[in-house]
Amino acid sequence: MELWPWLTAALLLLLLLVQLSRSARFCAKITLYCALCLSASTVAAVICLLRHHGPTVENMRIIKWFVSKFKYIFGLRFETKGLQKLEVDHPCVIISNHQSILDMMGLMEALPERCVQIAKRELIFLGPVGLIMYLGGIFFINRQHSRTAMTVMADVGERMVKENLKVWIYPEGTRNDNGDLLPFKKGAFYLAIQTQVPVIPVIYSSFSSFYNPKTKLFSSGTIKVEVLDAIPTSGLTVADVPKLMDTCYQAMRTTFFRISKTPQENRAAAGPGCQPAQ
Repeated sequence: MELWPWLTAALLLLLLLVQLSRSARFCAKITLYCALCLSASTVAAVICLLRHHGPTVENMRIIKWFVSKFKYIFGLRFETKGLQKLEVDHPCVIISNHQSILDMMGLMEALPERCVQIAKRELIFLGPVGLIMYLGGIFFINRQHSRTAMTVMADVGERMVKENLKVWIYPEGTRNDNGDLLPFKKGAFYLAIQTQVPVIPVIYSSFSSFYNPKTKLFSSGTIKVEVLDAIPTSGLTVADVPKLMDTCYQAMRTTFFRISKTPQENRAAAGPGCQPAQ
């Protein structure tokens, strides 16, 4: 029995569902996004291994090239302001808000030279995606074991100064799509003060106008990205961590509402509060 008629009919039915159902369109786009991540990671990993033979921050250029093409497939535009503030020739801690799985595209849009990220340890087990993150020099921390996490952060501090690295951290600690910023965790600010390097905040506007898993919305849209002035930490001590964290939080939250044109409906997080070290 010929399979082609059945396969053709199934494909046509799928296309019809995608056209008629918002949920089907959402699922199809998420599936495509995951497939792109897997395939791009596989190809990029091969190139990274052939070119640099192992993990190095230099591989981030290759990863950035691949991921920066995703926006054309999903109809996303980025309006950036102040990216030159990230192109400094010294170590720094870069912090940004964290909204969804699409953040990777925004990250690569703004990623400066010699910049690596800190990510949760579980991500290293995501097959090709975990491999390419490892090859890109990303630091993995086990957030369930604070002593291990502190050891990794201490190693990060030594390496960022020794190797002239910029470190990108999401101080909220997890993805958040509630239309506001979550309270910050302290890890990024301890790292900046212990190494006496500046903190540079980066803010992405809300994705809610084009991406919302709760309502199955995934359409084209524009993301505004704004880089704020660097906040120096020279002369600060561990006792200054709460003040530094609050300064960054308030500046980023104000900018987030401004570039998102979102009403400040969620007032629960009036300040960063006291959170465990990241």
